[in-house]
Amino acid sequence: MTEEELIEKLMKFGLTRQESGIYMCLYQNGALTGYEAAKITGISRSNVYGAMNSLLEKGAACILEGAANKYVAASPEEFTANYMKYLETCRRDILKNIPKQMEVTDGYITIEGYRHIMDKIENMLDRAEMRAYLSASCDVIAGFHDKISQLAGQKKKMVIITDCDDQKDLNFAPDCEKNIIFYTSEKKAAQFRLIIDSKYVLTGTLTGEKSDTALYSAQPNFVDVFKEALHNEIKLIEITGGKKE
Repeated sequence: MTEEELIEKLMKFGLTRQESGIYMCLYQNGALTGYEAAKITGISRSNVYGAMNSLLEKGAACILEGAANKYVAASPEEFTANYMKYLETCRRDILKNIPKQMEVTDGYITIEGYRHIMDKIENMLDRAEMRAYLSASCDVIAGFHDKISQLAGQKKKMVIITDCDDQKDLNFAPDCEKNIIFYTSEKKAAQFRLIIDSKYVLTGTLTGEKSDTALYSAQPNFVDVFKEALHNEIKLIEITGGKKE
């Protein structure tokens, strides 16, 4: 990973681009005064001192006291772990105190980007109370192996339609397989469909790109049509012998 890519990652932890660059400078060069850091980075001393003070406030650096105070980067393990704990505290406060949301059941929501779609699939699986139908490529199914195992272990019904040649390739534990029904079907690798508890639908494409899109809806008529289409697909697979126990 390049330094620029590392800086982009550090920015995910609440640092600005300039602060991330100075953090990297401190980490690579040890204890530095503001003057020394400015000389190495080419950033003005006033901006360096401002960024260093911000790093102190955010827990990404500390001061080594001496004749001339020097700044030292916090270890990335400690800094990132503390930031994650802080975010988890904020998350709990939000979930505890935010007003109840009015659920949108009439419209259709577009979700863009591979990562956001994968997150949505996982969140929908988390919401499943009784059953889930997931039609997707073998790679996508494998990516949710732990989540599917968790739901099946909770005795929630899982129906999976996939293009895996052999169910054993997915390596589900025998006790989980009791609650999973597999169907083998030829399909375009990028397409997927998900139905949760006959209430929520997500469908779209997954290629691993930011251009991936998916459509989410809890609109009853749309869900009913989608369920019927999926049931018809399952019947066709059964007729042609594609079902796997």
